[in-house]
Amino acid sequence: MLRVALLGAGRIGQVHARSIAANAHSALVAVADVHAEAAAKLAEAYGAAAMTVEAVLADASIDAVLIATSTDTHSDLIEAATAAGKAVLCEKPVDLSLARAQACLAATQHHKAPVMIGFNRRFDPNFAALKAAYDRGEIGKGELLSVTSFDPAPPPVSYVKVSGGLFRDMMIHDFDMACWIYGGAPDRVTAVGSSIVDPAIGAAGDVDTAVVTLIWNDGRIAVIKNSRRAVYGYDQRVELLGSEGLLGAKNVLENTVEKITVAGAVSAKPEYFFLERYMRAYAAEWSAFVAAVAAGTAVPVSLQDGVAALAVAEAATRSAQTGQTVALSAAMLEAAA
Repeated sequence: MLRVALLGAGRIGQVHARSIAANAHSALVAVADVHAEAAAKLAEAYGAAAMTVEAVLADASIDAVLIATSTDTHSDLIEAATAAGKAVLCEKPVDLSLARAQACLAATQHHKAPVMIGFNRRFDPNFAALKAAYDRGEIGKGELLSVTSFDPAPPPVSYVKVSGGLFRDMMIHDFDMACWIYGGAPDRVTAVGSSIVDPAIGAAGDVDTAVVTLIWNDGRIAVIKNSRRAVYGYDQRVELLGSEGLLGAKNVLENTVEKITVAGAVSAKPEYFFLERYMRAYAAEWSAFVAAVAAGTAVPVSLQDGVAALAVAEAATRSAQTGQTVALSAAMLEAAA
């Protein structure tokens, strides 16, 4: 039984608490949060103890930590937890600074404790099935990947100001998807973005609508589209054109009922937001982490993967700001020297 401490009792922490408690091979034994009342409330709901981060790290009976705190604490907590010998699952991104994420990767390489980054979309059943079919060679060589990710509504501007920007905060999921499906990072990144959904987002220095083109060294292409507003729901689609066919994963709808009359066909809207859309993915992600730790095998989403996705996000941010294509160097993908 993996004894787990949850660091962060906010919205995403509550999602993870549910996954930890539901897994037959893990137990939520502690919760820590900068807001003591939030930690105590969530801990009580699952029969766990409310503790400080320092107490969690010093407790030898705790095997693993799940980091669901604010992004600016991720690298420090990863380093502290691995130094304490605890397995780590950390929410994305590793950091808002690529240099800091690279330093974190370098620091943790000296410890045996595994670190997994929470790119939960890899564990969505539909996207995972698409990846498996591609890996089996069912459509030949992948040539053109299209990823669509539209939020139903923009976040508060107060969040935008500390998020690191759309490319690091939102599209980083799609960068990881593209690298995962194609099996490695691209060579070149070209990005365009604008603020047309909410002028306040632009005033805060961010964009809310963006398109990024990724090019691999063998000519493969990925096109990623993001918007902070899709009034009909959470639009999440992937399509991969290959030399021998096409694979596609469509939206998950609120229900499967379809009405067809002489006036036309009507179906339900997509699930409204990520909590509804990816709940199964979060549970599968946690199960994969627990299984890897128990077996002593490599985690399915490494800290190196997290650095690679952040490097692409960094390149996209620079490209959107300068209007130039940005080459992704090997140094951007590696640990700090």
